[in-house]
Amino acid sequence: MSVSTWALDVPSRDKLIKAAIEAKEFAYAKYSKFRVGAALLSTDGQIIKGANIENASYGGTICAERTAIVKAVSEGTKSFVALAVVTDVASALSPCGMCRQVIREFCAQNMPILLVPSDYSERIAKGQSDGILETSIAELLPHSFGPEHLELPREGAQSS
Repeated sequence: MSVSTWALDVPSRDKLIKAAIEAKEFAYAKYSKFRVGAALLSTDGQIIKGANIENASYGGTICAERTAIVKAVSEGTKSFVALAVVTDVASALSPCGMCRQVIREFCAQNMPILLVPSDYSERIAKGQSDGILETSIAELLPHSFGPEHLELPREGAQSS
């Protein structure tokens, strides 16, 4: 499946990636030692950062992507143009399934999602390919269920 994403200008892309890398530094990954940083770019130009925050009760852990989205939405921002995610792994890694569903709730299907390898800065400094996988939630979560599906007519539904 190939879904094209909308264009993101280079300065915005660079700022978003830098913010995700900065966010990773605040990860609380005491148990997994797997730090993740995320940064969302809103339609009004704000960058909202998030890091994964673990908990001794593993179910209480929240991923970086959801942290950024929850921070944004709780402050009234619900419209986004891009997301960048970075880990400590030297390859582009995808958000978990739960994060994909939350991204699907708040982001357009073709919004760019930049999956950034940990050695991004070194690659750039050496003049190599940046190693970023640019994708979208439509590619990461095909045949997804979203808010619009709740409006579909249902067989046997009773009206009040």
